[in-house]
Amino acid sequence: MRLLSTRSGQVTRGPVHHPLFARYYARLSVGADSRLGMAGVRERLLAGLSGRVIEIGAGNGLNFRHYPGAVAEVVAIEPESLLRKLALEAALRARVPVDVVPGAAEALPVKSEAFDAAVLSLVLCSVRDVARALGEVRRVLRPGGEVRFFEHGQGGGRVMTLTQHALDRTLWPVLNGGCHLAREPVAALREAGFRLGPHRRVLLPERGPVLPTSYCALGVAWRPDEPAER
Repeated sequence: MRLLSTRSGQVTRGPVHHPLFARYYARLSVGADSRLGMAGVRERLLAGLSGRVIEIGAGNGLNFRHYPGAVAEVVAIEPESLLRKLALEAALRARVPVDVVPGAAEALPVKSEAFDAAVLSLVLCSVRDVARALGEVRRVLRPGGEVRFFEHGQGGGRVMTLTQHALDRTLWPVLNGGCHLAREPVAALREAGFRLGPHRRVLLPERGPVLPTSYCALGVAWRPDEPAER
């Protein structure tokens, strides 16, 4: 798959097409930065990164302005065409070079062992195959490469967990771009062979009502030093 540079300004139909959800998400995410504290979460997620970074599921590109200057390049994968168009516009305003690329998390259009770090930000909830997507992350990271993650998933007591599962089985994924509420991202990273580092539970919003989407994990993991399986 050909990479689309931010310099080209071109946007083609990607492997995912959720135009109504994309419009809703674009508005909601901008508001979440200011009202729910997401801007601060983005700062903590990306602090200290350097070298070549791949961001998977970049959405409308709200992470881009938070990348530190030590990052040499960001390759941002976004499959949804409207969100990718917004990400292209955000990339032009970033202080580090960003290329916005169409592609699916389960088949990343980049070479193996090409990146120093990978960023997963509210994406594992919506990928079709979590294990395959994380296998791709492991493939494209250099040995010892870093994963920064901020993901929502299963949490709360029995009633909330049952609610999350019930919503996942009904209309929630259909109305929200394939999002699932009851996935367990930290466990998925461990099962994919990543070495987990410091991570913690974050409630979003930090103050206010607790929602089925509120239970998040923020942390870091590393690809083991041995070569990834081909």
